[in-house]
Amino acid sequence: MTASSRPVAILFADVSGSTTLYERLGDRQALRAVEQVLDLLRRAVATYHGRVVKTIGDEVMAVFADADGALQAAGDMQTRVSALPTFADARLAIRVGFHFGPALEENGDYFGDAVNTAARMAGLAKSGQIITTAATVACLSPLLREGTREVAALVVKGKQSEVQVCEVLWQSGEDVTMLASKGTQASTEAVLRLAHGGRTVLMDGDLAAVLIGRDATHHIPISDKMASRLHGRIERRGDKFYYVDLSTNGTYITIEGDVETVLRRDQALLRGRGTLSFGHSAAEPGAELVQFVCEYRPKSA
Repeated sequence: MTASSRPVAILFADVSGSTTLYERLGDRQALRAVEQVLDLLRRAVATYHGRVVKTIGDEVMAVFADADGALQAAGDMQTRVSALPTFADARLAIRVGFHFGPALEENGDYFGDAVNTAARMAGLAKSGQIITTAATVACLSPLLREGTREVAALVVKGKQSEVQVCEVLWQSGEDVTMLASKGTQASTEAVLRLAHGGRTVLMDGDLAAVLIGRDATHHIPISDKMASRLHGRIERRGDKFYYVDLSTNGTYITIEGDVETVLRRDQALLRGRGTLSFGHSAAEPGAELVQFVCEYRPKSA
């Protein structure tokens, strides 16, 4: 069958915290818990007239005819999952990303830029969060549009220019993290605090890039033999900080609240607080770590 292109809303939702659950409960019980969450996601998709395209591990991909359906399903998913009891003192949560745009349909599956962008939005979302694009928000009905807010313009892999990212506010007001007003942002500056071996490097307006690796002349010299001579670089871009991996063995990144991910010859936005490990997991004995904290401080007069 020949692939046809049409505008649809692609949604990705995956279970965060499942790795911890498998460690605590073992494979059989953890699988049942994850499947319970996936069943709730499928029900939410059906409620808003979407279709589950496929399930891969602990991730669901779904398609909707319009952006409204995807947003309503995403909020329903978060509400259903947040009401679940804990499993062995571990609370399962999900992160959701969606995007509305043209996609190729072939044999029931979808391909193309809209799918890739939706997957990137899910990757940017934190546990308990729904992320979409400003282009998708513009396609929402006015009432639903009021339940979103702009987060930032971010560099997204595969895109030549920055993508304006938005958050869907599905929680009650007291649970929503307030964003600084534009006036507040104008009076502050973003800084990145990097801690390594008892030493702190502060990336502020005077330091645009930090080099990390086994070369002793770098800003942060790493002694771990799994690290490359120039392992990675942290770049300041406006008020955001990006880690660029340049290594042979990859960089392991953990952002607080998320599971550890591996970056190989790629880049990632550093947000909140977390750790970097070079060439192997931070959980391995003797791993050499760089702790990072993104924060704002008043601008100098």
